[in-house]
Formats: sequence, structure tokens, C-alpha cells
Amino acid sequence: NLLGTIGSSSGGGPEELPMIYALTKRDLGGETLPSKISIYPIDLEHKDNVIQYLNAWNDQEGLDDEDGITLTDPLSIIFAMINNMINVITIALIGFTTLALLVSSVMIAIITYVSVVERVKEIGVIRSLGGRKRDVSNLFVAETVIIGFTSGLVAVMFTYFASFIINLIVRPEIGFNIAIFPLHYAIIMLSISILLTLISGLIPSRSAAKKDPVVALRTE
Repeated sequence: NLLGTIGSSSGGGPEELPMIYALTKRDLGGETLPSKISIYPIDLEHKDNVIQYLNAWNDQEGLDDEDGITLTDPLSIIFAMINNMINVITIALIGFTTLALLVSSVMIAIITYVSVVERVKEIGVIRSLGGRKRDVSNLFVAETVIIGFTSGLVAVMFTYFASFIINLIVRPEIGFNIAIFPLHYAIIMLSISILLTLISGLIPSRSAAKKDPVVALRTE
């Protein structure tokens, strides 16, 4: 190694602290053994093949530490950082979505209860004509399920439409679709919507089934 120092400045100005610098033979071209080799694959598939080959080399039995390869993949580090950021955003969106689902479930329960209160006389007519408590309860449960199915279907259709528009704008620039909404995700969303509305309507439907038909018929 070649060592040197930069001394303080001369003159009347403030004195500068000395700075130490170091040079190696490799920096000066005196070493023929390279310190690193940079490999630039043409695409991600070839990059994965290169990494697999180098890892297979390091996994050989009886390989000395000096013969091992220290691999650095900056692109994988960048991808990992992007994935972590996406995961954080996804968790935040899931939290907001969960809160929105809870609020919507409460609103559906309130709307169903208001419907029960406004249709007390109808409930009395159904009971007086031989309708069972289960029939009255199933009537309101069916209404909530229809609401959940309709709202879920609208949400799925809007998501598909938004994904189509986004891909139509972005795909010519980057060469692939950025918004993907698989069919099984749509089915899961629709099922969750129906399940939440069904749960929200259980208590109001049971309240409707417990109405006394005599009292209900007298209600104006």
C-alpha cells in the first residue's frame, strides 16, 4: 500500500486538518488478479440462471473458503425493498378495507332494522296467514343476501373495469399488465360481501320473527 498525507494549507487562512489517503497496487494496475467480476445478464431469467449456477458452485463439497464466490445482487435487493414497500401498503389498505367493511356491516344492520320497524304490519299479516317465525326471519335474511350479492357484484365489475383501463394506459409503456384481478379473487370478494350482509341481517331478522302477530296487526 502507498500511503500519503495532504498537509495543512499555507498562508494566513485557518489551518486545515491533514487528510490521509491510501492506494493499493490494484488501484495502480500492479495486480493482475481481479478483485471482482461484473456479470450483466440480458434478462431476469438469465439472471436467475447465473445466480443458481453460482450458488451451485458454492454448495460443492470440499470447496475451500478461498475458492468460494461472494455474490452480490443489487437488483434482488431493490426488488426486496420494493416488495417490502408493497407489503406495507397492502397491510395499510387491508386495514382501511376492514374498517370500511365493519362500517358497512353496521349500516346494513341498521337499514335492515329500520325495514323491520317500518314493516311491522306486514309481519303481522304474514304471521296471521300461517307464516312461521322462520318464514319471517328468512324473508329478511333473503333481502340482506340480495343486497350483499348486488353490492359485491357491482364492486367486482368496477374493479375489472378499472383494471382494464389501467392496463390499457400502462401496458404500451412497460410491456405488461400491472393490474391483475384473478377470477378466484372476485369469487372470494363476492362471498365475503354476501357473508357480511348475512351476518348483519341475522339480529334484525330474529327481531322481526319474534313480533307478536296481534300487536303487529294493530300497528299503524
